[in-house]
Amino acid sequence: MICLDMPQSDDYHPDLRHIARVLPKGAFTRRTIPVIRALIKRLATRKPTRGVQVLTLPSGVEVRLHRPPMAEPIGGALLWIHGGGYVIGTAAQDDKLCRRFVQRLGVPVAAADYRLAPEHPYPAALEDCYDALTWLSNLPGIDPAKIIVGGASAGGGLTAALALLARDRGTVTPAFQLLVYPMVDDRSSDRPGIENPRYRMWNPNSNRLGWEAYLRGADRDVAVPSRCTDLSGVAPAWIGVGTLDPLHDEDVEYARRLADAGVPCELQTVRGAFHGFDLVAPKAGVSQAFFDRQCEVLAEVLSG
Repeated sequence: MICLDMPQSDDYHPDLRHIARVLPKGAFTRRTIPVIRALIKRLATRKPTRGVQVLTLPSGVEVRLHRPPMAEPIGGALLWIHGGGYVIGTAAQDDKLCRRFVQRLGVPVAAADYRLAPEHPYPAALEDCYDALTWLSNLPGIDPAKIIVGGASAGGGLTAALALLARDRGTVTPAFQLLVYPMVDDRSSDRPGIENPRYRMWNPNSNRLGWEAYLRGADRDVAVPSRCTDLSGVAPAWIGVGTLDPLHDEDVEYARRLADAGVPCELQTVRGAFHGFDLVAPKAGVSQAFFDRQCEVLAEVLSG
């Protein structure tokens, strides 16, 4: 089901107007990426790991496993993939978000710490996520038929690519894919009229930089989800994106193509919301409603 809950708007959502005034239009450039990386790493190492089990898989991929106090003997799980434009970020940055999912859904949440571009271009990050998925499917107490894959921004793009890879390899079949304003099309930054002075946190230049770093030498028809000509047979999806997000149009188009391919897909657009709005303003009413809908959808999948 494609559901456009609100029309596009040129103004910020009332819950986001105040914070939008102080946020940068695009903080990610070639000069700032090393600084942001160092800052994220420093903040991540300061975070306590209480309630989080940090494991290193045989492949070398690190996974942060969050478990609920009381879980079903054999139940589902969520594999979460962090954002960061394919070039920055760490699984630890989403510890709080993962715990929120655990509390709301009552299932384990595993966060994959994949390798970053440009040092590790495609398919390094995708293969790391696939390793985490296969490991999770073999974890005691996990029903492989009820594993959900999800992620935000670049993590959403990796989630979409992971759903396609899982379909093609046929070893693990995710029950659902949660795509939060995903990066799924490397061509969208060059679309005429893409520039918008109201973009915040992420802009076409940042988007182009992330894709260029990730796709060095790759066959883009294989590496980029939106370039895939056959989307049939992938896991059902939920896609959420704001109308003031530079990824809005590509996400709406990806949802349409999934539906056209016979894949159940719910699309939620949030009027006046910019990229990452729910992360920078998690207590805002619009952000809480955005997260609530994700949990409602995932709870239905897990109970099915």
